[in-house]
Amino acid sequence: MDFQLYFQDVVEQARNEVRAAGYTELTTPEEVDGALKKEGKTLVLVNSVCGCAGGIARPAAAYVNKMEGVKPDHFVTVFAGQDREATDRAREYFEGYAPSSPSIALLEDGNIVTMVERSEIESSTAEELVDQLQTLFDIYFA
Repeated sequence: MDFQLYFQDVVEQARNEVRAAGYTELTTPEEVDGALKKEGKTLVLVNSVCGCAGGIARPAAAYVNKMEGVKPDHFVTVFAGQDREATDRAREYFEGYAPSSPSIALLEDGNIVTMVERSEIESSTAEELVDQLQTLFDIYFA
């Protein structure tokens, strides 16, 4: 079995899940700047191929984009380990937070408001992460 071929299938599946959830995929630093400098509230999913991304972060991210009520204006994603330059640029906006993937950053008008880091994601269920994100939306975006 060709590992690279297998791995690309895994990566493409992870990308497809996030795109199907309505997220805009950012693959270049220029796309990141264009998206994160927009006025309004933005959720950035830092995607990855680890188990906590597939079993917790992506399902929770998909759910919160489709829910009613208070939520961000923009939903975007970068892919750690795949689109490295785009991910590095996004992380420049996450001042005060160490690189972490998966993670979910909340920004307002291009400024970091808060972040859910990998350590919080991997110790949660998808349902608990949805609840945490809803609480953060109510605190920061209501």
